[in-house]
Amino acid sequence: MRSRRRIREAEVDPFYDMLFNMLIAFVFCFIIALLAMNPKALKAGDIPAKAEFIITVSWPDMNPNDIDAWVQDPGGNLVWFRAREAGLMHLDRDDRGLANDSIVVNGKQIVNPLNQEVVTLRGIAPGEYTVNAHYYDSKDGKPVDITVSIVKVNPRAEIVYYGQVSVARKGDEATAARFTLLPDGSATNINTLPKTIVERI
Repeated sequence: MRSRRRIREAEVDPFYDMLFNMLIAFVFCFIIALLAMNPKALKAGDIPAKAEFIITVSWPDMNPNDIDAWVQDPGGNLVWFRAREAGLMHLDRDDRGLANDSIVVNGKQIVNPLNQEVVTLRGIAPGEYTVNAHYYDSKDGKPVDITVSIVKVNPRAEIVYYGQVSVARKGDEATAARFTLLPDGSATNINTLPKTIVERI
């Protein structure tokens, strides 16, 4: 007698069907969410990160005196602490010596000793630029030694100028650097010939 084996069909479990359908729905929603995102959308007020040159005016750490950077472009536009944007120039950091350089966190005072003002040129406007340092306010009545650096950052970082100048007393102005930008973005004719650009307020 021949034994007949019965071939069993695979059992279908509705739980696995439901689980698989949920997985498909989740993947579908994830793909739709990715397609809906727009990473290039800018928020209102965003400042483009593009920079061509960075001008830094710095003075000794922990010095209480207030030195201001003044930069004039070829069109006569001025950037300083009361006019933070002009043409393609932008004052990124206005430092007031030791004023507003400390905060208290968990009862402990944290001090930022760095004294520097930073101006960014966000594009190339051919012509002469003037960088002056102005001794705006004195807390100790002493002269201040100022360091100025001009760095071309596009397409790679290159120091165009690095030098020092001194201001003796409150109200003094010193030309830290003058340079000419060519249409290709190169800087020429770098000098420190005096030129007054500070507007008396």
